Amino acid sequence: MDEYTDFEDLSHRALCNMPQVRPVLDKIADKWTIMILTVICPKPSRFNEIKRRLDGITHKALADALKRLERNGLVTRTVLPTQPVGVEYAITPLGHSLREPFEALCSWAAANGEKIEDAMQRYDNARNHR
Repeated sequence: MDEYTDFEDLSHRALCNMPQVRPVLDKIADKWTIMILTVICPKPSRFNEIKRRLDGITHKALADALKRLERNGLVTRTVLPTQPVGVEYAITPLGHSLREPFEALCSWAAANGEKIEDAMQRYDNARNHR
């Protein structure tokens, strides 16, 4: 019974804090942010290296996401004195503070992806047999 009370308390706090929480979640929970930060967390990376590691991201989507992450204080952009000029992206301490929750989320996704696929299949089958 205490479990439900804990969930009710958590839900109530989340709803009360929604005006502060929602804008932050909008900045970190989009399609590419978690994956980009995962790529540059271990070491700074150049644009093309990030793009290669993120199968399916377009040049424009990556450029836009990196600008947004830099603006939000999660990534730094450093121009390298090379020929041609190179740019390297690194995670900031603020961005690094997301490592633990992102790792937990990625672990959960890996552990439960098959269950979600099964649930989707059951749902689709049930809807198609009506």
